[in-house]
Amino acid sequence: MTTGHVFIAMSLDGYIARKDDSLDWLTPYHAPDEDHGFDAFMASVDGLVMGSGTFRTVLGFGGDWPYAKPVTVLSRSLTQDDIPDALRTRVTLSREAPAALMDRLASEGWQRVYVDGGQVIRSFLREGLIADMEITLVPVLIGRGRKLFGEMDLAADIRLDQLRVRRFASGLVLTRYAVSSPPSSKDA
Repeated sequence: MTTGHVFIAMSLDGYIARKDDSLDWLTPYHAPDEDHGFDAFMASVDGLVMGSGTFRTVLGFGGDWPYAKPVTVLSRSLTQDDIPDALRTRVTLSREAPAALMDRLASEGWQRVYVDGGQVIRSFLREGLIADMEITLVPVLIGRGRKLFGEMDLAADIRLDQLRVRRFASGLVLTRYAVSSPPSSKDA
């Protein structure tokens, strides 16, 4: 079975980006001597699924495309023309629902998928497709922006089991959670 995995940073007040998708608030916490585990995480996945907002943000970084692994962008608005020519062999677009996409990726041999972007993460969580999440809490309040979690219209609570907490000298705190099964009606 193909599983979804999250690795993301969030401000203390729950935002993953500013309203304009800027990540400038993360820069003061960049500590090149701290290994937050991203490279090991990337080595553990077969590819990425992200939303169009995340895709546009990564394109806006300039420079080389940061991902060597295949990327699927979930979008109803982007077209093939929105993908730069240099990325067309590495980035594909999909309009599939999360479960259908995961089934297709499984048929292509993917086992572990890096799921990125607030709306995409929430949609995968709603469908029970996320196995675990590594969330780095950044000690800053940015006041407004794009929430990692917000209203999700859940059929049942999603329970998380804390697996590990790691504190860094920069002030970042990484917490790894396993996503438990939603409670059964007997638990209610």
